[in-house]
Amino acid sequence: MDMNMKTAGAARILVVDDDPGLLRLMQLRLEAAGYGVTVADSGERALAQLAVSRPRVVVTDLQMGGMDGIALFEAIRAENPALPVIILTAHGTIPDAVAAVKGGVFGYLTKPFDARALLVEIERALAVSGLPNAAGADDGAWRKSIITRNPAMEEVLAKARLVAAGDAAVLIQGESGTGKELLARAVHAASPRRDRPFVAINCGAIPEPLLESELFGHIKGAFTGAVRDNRGLFLAADGGTLLLDEIGDMPQALQVKLLRVLQEKQVRPVGGLQNTPIDVRVISATHRDLEAEMAAGNFREDLYYRLKVVSLALPSLAERREDIPLLAGHFLGELAGRYQKSVSGLSSEAVEQLVSAAWPGNVRQLYNVIEQSVALSTTPLIPANLVQQAIQREQTELASFEQARRKFERDYLAQLLKITDGNVTQASRLAKRNRTEFYKLLQRHQLDPRLFKPVRA
Repeated sequence: MDMNMKTAGAARILVVDDDPGLLRLMQLRLEAAGYGVTVADSGERALAQLAVSRPRVVVTDLQMGGMDGIALFEAIRAENPALPVIILTAHGTIPDAVAAVKGGVFGYLTKPFDARALLVEIERALAVSGLPNAAGADDGAWRKSIITRNPAMEEVLAKARLVAAGDAAVLIQGESGTGKELLARAVHAASPRRDRPFVAINCGAIPEPLLESELFGHIKGAFTGAVRDNRGLFLAADGGTLLLDEIGDMPQALQVKLLRVLQEKQVRPVGGLQNTPIDVRVISATHRDLEAEMAAGNFREDLYYRLKVVSLALPSLAERREDIPLLAGHFLGELAGRYQKSVSGLSSEAVEQLVSAAWPGNVRQLYNVIEQSVALSTTPLIPANLVQQAIQREQTELASFEQARRKFERDYLAQLLKITDGNVTQASRLAKRNRTEFYKLLQRHQLDPRLFKPVRA
């Protein structure tokens, strides 16, 4: 296998053939056209290469010893259904190639192949794989903030590039700190809406009454404190993209109103009487398991399917460890400038510490660790002990936060039950939660309302 490093920034093509002469000929033709080329002399080696990096197109011979072209295509489709596969076939096997196209293969060429026909077919494949033109015509600006060489992450980006061309609603799922907003911004940047606004809101960080006003707007005097009209974020994002971050935390009452806006494509401000048409591409994101939330009655099924036309699942940082040195180096350069430190890099032992860490906070936690290390560094090369201290400090802070939140919830619920003498209806009203949700909170903390009722003589 060989990779032409001079064209590493161009669209990458994987060529598979057990004929060394033909393999070399195709490599030369494609490199001359400006493509980056990886070659494999068997289907098995091609799969091994796909585990390392993701090409934009695969060109494979139909008949090979061991795994043939059809078997290779089936294996590729199982893992990367959006990756186009072009099959080379001899005249005697054209019927097999035609059947393969009907089965999902992108296209086929007959041998001996015509160089121009090969290039045309590859350009056509690139148009559906996320690159609009050949030879690296996509400059990658849309994804410049996402640093990766992980195959799973590249697969997510390839799907994101495809879905960006349309207006389908996208649901981005992933643990906290994996970069869901960065991916949403990348989808917007790759879309025809790129020159229109991108607006983001965290649905879990704003109280319910304010969230409705933030999303849909309000008119002056609609409620106490509404001293002027507010257009709302849907209208602010008109013509562009609206990211509903942490959609799994949206209160149920607002879920109904959001569903209506998505169905009718018009919005009515709080206190208003007239609807205003909107043209907004909605991307939602969550760290929660929305199917489990639906089963528990916390999330509407109809809204779920309205939001999840296309689903993108971001891998955790622990699942893309080969990206850790890349990300660390990028953050290091950025933070050294901010802190005006002459830090040139990380020691090899420090890199090992980073690669082997657990990273429950994902990329956001990695950034924090690098920032702490840069801020405290007194040498050009950051040592391992400084990185280890930052990792331990960060993990301790993450754990203490979770513990503090659980303790606050338990103490808060207990206080409400004391005030109301164990009356769940009154307590839930004070907490501004419905009774069903309030009961679930009590069960989570194993609080029995009967224990708070006054003892009768």
